[in-house]
Order: sequence, then C-alpha cells, then structure tokens
Amino acid sequence: MPSIGFIAPLLPGKTEIDRAAMISCWKGERRDAYQASRRRLGVAREAIFIQQTPIGDVAVVYWDADDVEAAFKGLATSDDPFDIWFRDHVREVHGMNVEEGFPPPEQVMDFRA
Repeated sequence: MPSIGFIAPLLPGKTEIDRAAMISCWKGERRDAYQASRRRLGVAREAIFIQQTPIGDVAVVYWDADDVEAAFKGLATSDDPFDIWFRDHVREVHGMNVEEGFPPPEQVMDFRA
C-alpha cells in the first residue's frame, strides 16, 4: 500500500489547539466523523505526531492510502461537514490551504527489514 510522510509546521501558539483537535478525532467527540472521512478517502492508516524543533513545533503526518493523491484531492474538494471543518482547522493551526494543493515530499530513503 502506498504511504506518505510529511510535516506541517504549527503556527506560534497553535500547538495545544492542534493537539486537542487531533485527540478529539482519534478518541473523542469527532472520532466517528473522522473515521468515516478517512474511510471515504481511502486512508487505511493515519498517524500524527507533534515534534518540537528549534524553529518551532511541527506536526509529523504519516498516511497509508490506496491512492495518496486521490485522498488529498478528495480532502481538498469534499463537501462533507467534517472535511470542511478539518480544512478550516489546518488553515487555522498550520496556515496551509488544503484546497490549493500540496507538493509531495521527496522520498530519499525507505528501509524495510
């Protein structure tokens, strides 16, 4: 299954907002809508980590998806209320507009035992 990993810098002061929102998706009040969204997009696994760095906090995102490009496009164009909320959240805490597209990261290594 194709996978992708990338970072999304967190805007100053937005780390706790992002942490709370992602926990609400993982095991809180947004869980059902979040899971339905990812199933609809073909995402089999999503893991998000918050990493502190010398230049600020970042969210480290990992996706397994049948078609990563289609999943990103689906998230960007969906009219599902959860997906709209998620795009707004990304804009608020990362300053990124999902609707404008996302340049894929360059993979430089992939070790598997």
